[in-house]
Amino acid sequence: MTMVAEQTDDLLRQPVPFLSSVMRIEPQWIDYNGHLNMAYYNVLFDRAIDELWLKLGIGPEYMKARHNSTFTAECHVRYLREIHLDDPAQVSILLVAADEKRLHTFKELRHATEGWLSATSENMTIHMDMDARKVALFPPDISARVQALAEAHRPVARPEGIGRKIGMPSKK
Repeated sequence: MTMVAEQTDDLLRQPVPFLSSVMRIEPQWIDYNGHLNMAYYNVLFDRAIDELWLKLGIGPEYMKARHNSTFTAECHVRYLREIHLDDPAQVSILLVAADEKRLHTFKELRHATEGWLSATSENMTIHMDMDARKVALFPPDISARVQALAEAHRPVARPEGIGRKIGMPSKK
């Protein structure tokens, strides 16, 4: 078995959707309203996606060795329920779609022990050639892993909130 096949097999043994490690809300992240400041939801989502990127083989070592990385092109966060200091949090990540240079993900931040939904983040991520600083195709080995993950996530029911847009409610 090749190294790429072994890495893909390891990736596909992960829960579907992918589950991050459990994280704690840190004291410096709490704002004057007594709950997690909006910026730190993105920190939690970012830490979780970094865990998945490592499994895909597109983490910091990928950038150093192959001069490729990923950038977030678009992000839509919904804040649904307050989360507080010391609460355990876990992020699930669904790969909604992928092509030769983009990853569409939907993340749900939940209280890790009680299970309630605190926030969601829908993102479009692009693959970058860091030398040219331009969008680039995934290399074949990474593309194969991305497609394998997309196929594993395809049967998962799509959570409420995917594709939402911001707008004022219509008046009737």
